[in-house]
Amino acid sequence: MPQALPLPRLLWGVKAVVTAGVFVTTLWNLRCFLNPSGLSGEAPKHTEPLVVLVWEWPSKQVPNISGDICHELYGIAGCWLTMERRLLGQADVVVFPHARLQPGRDRLPKERPPGQHWVWVSLESPSNTKALAAWNQTFNWVMTYRRDSDIFIPYGKLVPNQSATVNIPTKTSLVSWVISNYHRTQKRAKIYKNLSRYLHVNIYGKANKKPLCKDCLLPTTSKSKFYLAFENSIHQDYITEKLWRNSLMAGTVPVVLGPPRANYEQFVPADSFIHVDDFGSLAELATFLKTMNSSRYQQFFAWQKRYSVKLYTDWRERICTICTAYPSLPRGRVYPNLESWFNT
Repeated sequence: MPQALPLPRLLWGVKAVVTAGVFVTTLWNLRCFLNPSGLSGEAPKHTEPLVVLVWEWPSKQVPNISGDICHELYGIAGCWLTMERRLLGQADVVVFPHARLQPGRDRLPKERPPGQHWVWVSLESPSNTKALAAWNQTFNWVMTYRRDSDIFIPYGKLVPNQSATVNIPTKTSLVSWVISNYHRTQKRAKIYKNLSRYLHVNIYGKANKKPLCKDCLLPTTSKSKFYLAFENSIHQDYITEKLWRNSLMAGTVPVVLGPPRANYEQFVPADSFIHVDDFGSLAELATFLKTMNSSRYQQFFAWQKRYSVKLYTDWRERICTICTAYPSLPRGRVYPNLESWFNT
C-alpha cells in the first residue's frame, strides 16, 4: 500500500498546478485582448497610421502636408501624407497623378514592396488623357471623377443643408460663359456658335481676352440668369467645376452640355439645370431662355432649400480620402488595361 504524501507536500503540488493554470489562462486572455482577430480568423486590422506617399504632387503648387494634416483639416484620423521618396519601403499606398507622370517607367520605383498598393489619379477626361497604354499592369486602384472608380473624387457635390432659404442674386444679363481654351472642333464651340445666332452671350475668360481673377468669377457669373456649363468633352460622369462652381455655387441656372441628362441627375436634382439635349433645336432652347417668366425661373433654385454646394479644390482633401476608402478597397488586383477601362 503506497504511503500517503505528507500534507504540506500535497498542498504545494496542488498550489503549483493551480498557479500554472492561472498563468496559462492569463496568457490566453492577454492574447485574445491584444489580437482578437486571431480567434475569429479575420485579418489583423491596420492599427498603425496609413502612410500615403505622393510620388508627384498633382498641381504645380505644393501645399504644406507636414504633420497630421488629414486629421487637422478634414477629421480623417490615422492618415499620414508624405512626399519623401525615401519612405517608399514604409508606404502603404503610393499615389501617381497622371498629369505628372513622365513617359516611360524609368521615373517610377523599380520594385513594389509586398502589400503596397499603387493608385493612378486623374481628373481629366479620356479625350485629354494620353499615353495610357504604357501603364498596363501597373496600378492597383484608380482614383478619378468616375463613380465606378475605386476612389471616387468628384469636382463637387450637394450636401444636405436644411436652411429652407433660397438665394437668387440680382440679374443684369441673360447668359454668360467663361472659356479659357476655345477650339472650333469641340462640340461646345459648335453649340455656342449656333446658339449665339438667337441670343447674346456674355463671354469671359482667356479665349475672349477677358480673364477673370479668382475672386471675380462668381460675382460676374452670378449676374446672369443662365450659365453655359459646357464641358470640353463628353464622357460618363465628367461633370466639372463648370456646373458646381461657375453655375450652382454662383446662383445661376446651368445650361449643360456633357453626358446625358440621366447622368447629371445622379449628381443633382432634375429641376436644377437645363440640358441642351432637352430641345429639338438651339432655336427652341434660345426661345425657352428668353421667354421664361419669374416664377418658372425661381423653380430652378428649389434645391437650395435642401442642399448647398461642396466644391473640392484642395488636393490634400482628395488624397486624404484614400485612407477613408482603404479598408474596403480590393487587395491584390492590378488593372491589366488601364486605357481600356478609362475609355469605356
